[in-house]
Amino acid sequence: MKKIALFLLLIPVSISAVSAQSLSTKEIKQAARQSLDHSLVQYRQFLSIPNIGSFPEQRQANVDWCVQKFNQLGFDTQILTSKGIPHVLATWEINPAYETLLFYLQIDGQPVDSSEWHQPHPFQPVLKKKIKEEWQIVDWSILADGFDPNLRVFARSASDSKGPAMTFITALQILKEKGIQPKFNIKVIMDFQEELGSPTLSPLVESKRDLFQAKMMLIMDGTRHLSNLPTLTFGARGIATVQLRAFGALRNLHSGQYGNFAPNPVFHLARVLGQLKEENGRVLIPHFYDGVALSNSEKALINNVPEDLATIKKSLGIATIDSVGTTYQEALQYPSLNIRGLKAAWVEEKVRTLLPNEAIAEIDMRLVPETPGERQVQLLQDFLKSKGFHLIDSLPTLAERLTYPKLMQFTYKIGSKPFRTDMQSPIGDWLSKAMDYVFGDQHIKMRTTGGSQPIAPFINTLGLPAVSVRIPNPDNSIHAPNENLRLGNYLEGIETCLSILVQEMD
Repeated sequence: MKKIALFLLLIPVSISAVSAQSLSTKEIKQAARQSLDHSLVQYRQFLSIPNIGSFPEQRQANVDWCVQKFNQLGFDTQILTSKGIPHVLATWEINPAYETLLFYLQIDGQPVDSSEWHQPHPFQPVLKKKIKEEWQIVDWSILADGFDPNLRVFARSASDSKGPAMTFITALQILKEKGIQPKFNIKVIMDFQEELGSPTLSPLVESKRDLFQAKMMLIMDGTRHLSNLPTLTFGARGIATVQLRAFGALRNLHSGQYGNFAPNPVFHLARVLGQLKEENGRVLIPHFYDGVALSNSEKALINNVPEDLATIKKSLGIATIDSVGTTYQEALQYPSLNIRGLKAAWVEEKVRTLLPNEAIAEIDMRLVPETPGERQVQLLQDFLKSKGFHLIDSLPTLAERLTYPKLMQFTYKIGSKPFRTDMQSPIGDWLSKAMDYVFGDQHIKMRTTGGSQPIAPFINTLGLPAVSVRIPNPDNSIHAPNENLRLGNYLEGIETCLSILVQEMD
């Protein structure tokens, strides 16, 4: 009898043999919990593979890991090369008559400065517990004592975005173990240079558009709402970056010998930077916000989230907010302008009495669909010219230095484009059903996120509606030292992915 039972288990499950909806909410939660220990072992292995997208050997190691993992799951995998950079496409065609769902996974991470991390190495994941208001490393064996949702895994890409990728992979493993097949086909595109702006993704989608055909797209990337409730985000802002370099003398000058005589470029730069915004935070560049208007109904929809302004201000340690929108959610609907870095001469223990020969400002502008990057960059250029600056795109010649008293190098880059999917749409309704199925009303739907994602090629080229499934905790320190992911979020991520995979697509 046992032999017969074993034989039956080895028979491949037919398309109609097991219904995806055979998993109840309770069974989803049980399966996720039972899979957690093994999933965390794989997660640690995944995080231990360095993943800086500019290093070919690190890219290849992560490509190899992903190909092996999806082959084990029964997917057909292929490496798609664009301008010499590999991408992995994994496909599970369950039934040619089914619709197809495309998933996007980010595999690479930001560069690291190991000296700023409070652990042996950013690519050696550690488990930490908060003890007396400080995160302290604990041994992984503590997991055998019972599940503590507030423990955290610290490592580069723990949240952004190997954690979300691993919760999705774990959900697929659970379905495979239970012989359950979704009621739709699945494609997964894996990106190994997202943190570099995914420079080769757009030409890849353009040249291989037939490979990416799908009904809709889910992005397994991004941080949850401030409430840390499971979150769906229906859009993302794009980004354009600008470097401003103001010039003084040919070389650094002694401030005693040349002060009051040679102009200091820091003042040129500081004066114009101060004119970019009002004190209340609104950008003063003419037409910067043109095209963006929120109706009362749109405001009601985007503000339907559990936010308290006083609580947010306290958590950030700020006395007031910029007057771009009246709420946090409204602020995300507008383009922004940020000074992300300044450099001139030396400071602190290296300070010296000099007139610096140049001053640099790094600017990023977040974009919304109504404010394309090319337009915003041109508006900034026009504004600087109106203030008397002569703009160049390379280092100045001596003739230019002698001719223009207000000389500035202006270079820019257009990064990810913005996108927005209608919240009240078939994909919105379908995903809401999946979230309700496992979390009830304890989840959030956001119109857009403040960050950027390289999804525009799929939307603009293929016309796919796209939604971001948010798993990591909002205080996860992504892009910074000591990036982390809360175990409770990791478990809920597995539950989220399972619930999505067992929903029938309308």
